[in-house]
Amino acid sequence: MASAIASIWQGITYRGKDGHYAWMLHRAGGLGIVLFLFLHILDIFLVGVGEDIFEFFLFIYHSAPAKVFVMALLFGVFFHAFNGVRIILVDFWPQKFSNMKMQRTLFRAVVLMTLIFFIPTAIITVAPIFGVDLSLSQLVGG
Repeated sequence: MASAIASIWQGITYRGKDGHYAWMLHRAGGLGIVLFLFLHILDIFLVGVGEDIFEFFLFIYHSAPAKVFVMALLFGVFFHAFNGVRIILVDFWPQKFSNMKMQRTLFRAVVLMTLIFFIPTAIITVAPIFGVDLSLSQLVGG
């Protein structure tokens, strides 16, 4: 057990550089998106099985623990998208974006953009748990 924990710790802290963390978060985000896709397909399938089962799953989706998973999914989607743009830049213009200083700058820009989009979305997602209505009509003023 100790060797497994040491191996996991070594994998997480490998080099400890921005590129490794970008790779890990990109993979985790992609895996989360795929798992959500499978869950969504199952949910849509349940419409045909029975309305009671479908309603039960909708109740689960609106619970507080599910909101935490939705927030993790949102973070994964935003990071995966922005990091994908970073990867495209590095792949198509390696002479400009391949050096380590530019990689670090791009990774930090990806994290910043992810947080800029994630924080307001997360607040809107968890607001109903605390009894606050932050619907789009409330936010726009209409």
